[in-house]
Amino acid sequence: MDDCDRLLKLIRAGYGCISIVTHEEQYALEIVRLAALNISRPLWLWSVAGGVRDGLLTDSPSIAETELPAPGLRSLMDTDPGSICVTLDLAEHLKGLALRMLRDMIADSEKTGSTLVMIDSTDKLPDVVRAHTRSLELMLPDKRELERIVRKTLQRFHRENPIEIGVTKKGLDTIVRNLQGLSRRQAERIILDTVTDDRRFDDADIDIVIASKRQMIQRGGLLEYIRTPRDLSEIGGMRRLKRWLRTRSNAFGSEAEAFGLTPPRGVLMLGVQGAGKSLCAKAIATAWHQPLLRLDPGALYNSFIGESEANLRRVLRQAEAMSPVVLWVDEIEKGFASAASQSTDGGLSKRLFGTLLTWMQEREAAVFLVATANDIEALPPELLRKGRFDEIFFVDLPNQTVRKRIFAIHLKKRGRAPKEFDLDRLAAASAGFSGSEIEEAVISALHEAFAAGTGLDTERIVATLKASPPLSATMAEKVQALRQWARGRSVPAD
Repeated sequence: MDDCDRLLKLIRAGYGCISIVTHEEQYALEIVRLAALNISRPLWLWSVAGGVRDGLLTDSPSIAETELPAPGLRSLMDTDPGSICVTLDLAEHLKGLALRMLRDMIADSEKTGSTLVMIDSTDKLPDVVRAHTRSLELMLPDKRELERIVRKTLQRFHRENPIEIGVTKKGLDTIVRNLQGLSRRQAERIILDTVTDDRRFDDADIDIVIASKRQMIQRGGLLEYIRTPRDLSEIGGMRRLKRWLRTRSNAFGSEAEAFGLTPPRGVLMLGVQGAGKSLCAKAIATAWHQPLLRLDPGALYNSFIGESEANLRRVLRQAEAMSPVVLWVDEIEKGFASAASQSTDGGLSKRLFGTLLTWMQEREAAVFLVATANDIEALPPELLRKGRFDEIFFVDLPNQTVRKRIFAIHLKKRGRAPKEFDLDRLAAASAGFSGSEIEEAVISALHEAFAAGTGLDTERIVATLKASPPLSATMAEKVQALRQWARGRSVPAD
């Protein structure tokens, strides 16, 4: 069912007020017009810039002196019974007389059979209006619609500025797939950016599309597109996790579905701070060759009532549109800790947590959720119930063999030959160090060597390790308590 069908269903069900919160105003107007034409109803449109006018005629004159909200609503109330009335950005003006008139208009809708559709860019409806309003969340474009957008955008650009088309069918499919998760306007903007300079559209534009998409996702502030290692050899240890990933690497295709399998749903990565939980999220995306999106739960919170929940729904919908994808919720306990106790935020954390749990249980798209946590006691117990995650992995501090491998990886990454260092000695000297602490020790030793005008050697790294005690020493009690909880309740990642 597309957006127009969903809107028609709400209109036929008799909803007097329907709210659409979107940045794609023109698309929202288009589906409302299609709905009005489909059921042969009059359509009236109000905005503070243009007043009230016929919504089906492109150049219709506006009714005089209806630009202000109250006169505009009064004019809409006088339209024929059964009319569909659309307001643009009305939520910003709902106070005093305008609020009273809107409430009266919604109350009269049952008698008149009219429908009010409010299109706003932000969700700022007063509670008294929200209680009588049905929300309609517009869907992001699917592959078929995105391909139509690509073709139409290229055709329109070609009419004004002739371009050369050299894209293959496989290249076009790849570009369309990488546009998933973006709005219609964003997809159109990316295609225009790829052809503006060289007047050509071909398979070489795939990288431009990916880079542009990464920028657009991160510009929204809620999701971050994370670069992942090229292969698992760049990640030390994690043997059991890697084996678990290999076993499920082909579980996203049609063959697996025919075999009776459903795609993996998610894992909870619990562990000591700095031990490599973030690296595990990257390892999963690398092993399955899927994009990795990072969600910071703290970025969801907004001062406007209802906006935080809308942020979370928007993020989850975007992730579903990009599936298959790995969605990484970093330090999940910080975002939903209040849901496990008596909340001081008016129940916001509990509502967000409830939205997340419902999505985890009911989602059908191939979005693999990776949640990382440092403090298991801060997590709501409902999150740990069987079925929420496929597995709970515990990421402990690396043993000596893994530490040796980690040193080799970071030395090689910085242009040093690992065989020129005493890796066994370095591994022994770094007992209790996490992977991130080992990396910092190598970087710190590099700074020392550069400042002294000498080369990097084993002695300098060992000296750096001795000068900075690891977190496992300064927070020994907390680390031990975490290990004690994980024993028998989770699977070791290594």
